[in-house]
Amino acid sequence: MQHQYIQDFAQYAAETNITIKGWIDKVRNSKTNHFFDFRDGTGFTQCVVSIDVVGEAAFEEAKSLTLESSVSFSGKLIPNERSLGGFELQVESFEIYHIAHNFPITKEDKEHGPNFLEEHRHLWLRRRRQWAINRVRNQLIMGIHDFFQSDGFVQMDAPLMTGSACEGTTDLFETDFFGQPAYLSQSGQLYAEAMSMAMNKVYTFGPTFRSEKSNTPRHLAEFWMIEPEVAFATNETNMILIERFIKHVIQRVLDKCSEEFKLLGRDTAPLQAVVDHAFPQVAYTDAVKILNGSLDVEGRNAIALQEEDLAAAQQLIETNKADIAEREKAIKAGMKKGARKHNEKLIAKMTAAIKVAEEQIRNIPKWIESAKNFKLGEDFGSSDETVLTRVFSTPVMVYNWPSKIKAFYMKEVEGDPNYVKGVDLLAPDGFGEIIGGSERETDIDILIRKIKEHDLDQNDFEWYLDLRRFGSVPHAGFGLGLERLVRWACDIHHVRETIPFPRRYGHIKP
Repeated sequence: MQHQYIQDFAQYAAETNITIKGWIDKVRNSKTNHFFDFRDGTGFTQCVVSIDVVGEAAFEEAKSLTLESSVSFSGKLIPNERSLGGFELQVESFEIYHIAHNFPITKEDKEHGPNFLEEHRHLWLRRRRQWAINRVRNQLIMGIHDFFQSDGFVQMDAPLMTGSACEGTTDLFETDFFGQPAYLSQSGQLYAEAMSMAMNKVYTFGPTFRSEKSNTPRHLAEFWMIEPEVAFATNETNMILIERFIKHVIQRVLDKCSEEFKLLGRDTAPLQAVVDHAFPQVAYTDAVKILNGSLDVEGRNAIALQEEDLAAAQQLIETNKADIAEREKAIKAGMKKGARKHNEKLIAKMTAAIKVAEEQIRNIPKWIESAKNFKLGEDFGSSDETVLTRVFSTPVMVYNWPSKIKAFYMKEVEGDPNYVKGVDLLAPDGFGEIIGGSERETDIDILIRKIKEHDLDQNDFEWYLDLRRFGSVPHAGFGLGLERLVRWACDIHHVRETIPFPRRYGHIKP
């Protein structure tokens, strides 16, 4: 039997008879009505089973439906602004496919704990928050392909198994390839360079792997990378491409994912600012001055702003604790059920805000201390990126990095070999680096020297050096970690929520 999808409800007239198939997301029962929040994969709605409509026998059967039971509901579609998704289905008949066992994820995510949820990822994916995140991820992926395809790029595929690494093998997964050592790829970039010499503008999009033993909210062992490469490009044109690209994909999710962002509680104003404003381009040496507070940006000082954030966090804690105490006192004194539930929700929200503020109080003094003592020539850590980007309302591009902390293939700055033409795009609000790119070195003698300096085997890179021997041209590109982009777009704390089945240090199941 043909059935309809929740995402298409808006196209139907009121009281249209439809059939939907999916799963029970929430259950509320009364003597005369069963209220089911219902999920079909495309959206959520409320289905009402009334004893007056379906009769006593069917009403009693519907009472057996548990969380995550699968069922088909048929009935009249009724617009209802106060109902889930803006509609409700007045059920006239139903067919049960399966009565689910006791579903293990019944509480708020924070009550279960991150380890429990990750161990039950195959079920956690069904929660509304995870549904919304993966819908945003899907639109970002579609936006990525749309941007490059419409801009004349050719998608090509780099191998996932390589005989050598582009930046050393210390953080790679080694495997056996018919008796030879091989590695799961950490990047498709070197191969993209070769392909760009054939196609001019290419991009690769696939999984990459890093075995670094990092268990931070920003690291995965398996993640998806987007790596465009452009012949006859410089780092300057590379930065223009990066800005156009990011604005395109962010505009797409703003257009396509309003309901998902609403469900996530994501304030979209900062994302709109990304689309509306130019990205600042800051040389590394100036970025260090901004970081340690010796250079202001349009009157904003990074250290002073962090100190203001610290004071604001302390004030928030005091205000919220006082408000919570007053509301708890009023609840104990007695109030109607609706008012009590409303106040309990507000208390939960304020308690969560207190936890965030307490984390800021723990972290900000350390961040300030690190920023003040940052030494020129070092790489930025996550806290340094947080302090630096605090003065900007949009992503910022930091370019011309110290050569000793960047990869061997980055082109040296003319007249100053201590710096290379690399660029990192840093997202604001603590999300840090989401893109790393560069103009590539074309001088074969410099490349050979760099290969030696990085203690790499030149024999492994003879094919790469051939690109400089036969028709070498200026070229540039970048790499974007999809999961970091999803994390930033959705404003979520941990990258483990940005991919259906995360693989990170210590976690490989389910």
